[in-house]
Amino acid sequence: MNNALDKTIQLIDDANAGDPCNGAEKLYSKRMLETLKVFDNTASEPLTLACYAQHVCRWKLVRKDYPEGLDGYLRWRTELAKLHAKILGEAMKKVGYDANSIKRAQHIIQKRKLKTDPESQILEDVSCLVFLQHYLDPFVKKHPEDKLIDIIKKTWVKMSEKGQQVALQAELPEHLSALVKKALN
Repeated sequence: MNNALDKTIQLIDDANAGDPCNGAEKLYSKRMLETLKVFDNTASEPLTLACYAQHVCRWKLVRKDYPEGLDGYLRWRTELAKLHAKILGEAMKKVGYDANSIKRAQHIIQKRKLKTDPESQILEDVSCLVFLQHYLDPFVKKHPEDKLIDIIKKTWVKMSEKGQQVALQAELPEHLSALVKKALN
């Protein structure tokens, strides 16, 4: 990695230092970066930074502060994406990235033109893979099976064909693998 990339990652970690969940967002960032390296080891710096900053300061906008239902959820997610883009842009500017690189990273982190922008799609694939590999299990403990199947189906359609293939090859615990298979049938 280069100096500007490393410095930006450090600034994102610094921003996440206030995480009230004892480092959960820093762990998420590391998992995103590790998954990206396996999924696409030639990722651009804007994509790499967008992946790393995917949840930067996520705790600052709490889901329960938004209305219940899909509209409230979508508003929360949109405002989160703008927050992440702002923090990422400020960090990149601070270490000397040019305006085009900053704009590109902000475009990716907000998942603009998903399905038609390859890098936005890679970010979506990576975030879905991280969810399936690291965060699906806690959902299993909180939700009934029909809700879990719905979540998996919604996750699946957001992924590219490559992302889906990687997900099928992921080493999931047997109970999660069975749940994914059930959702896809």
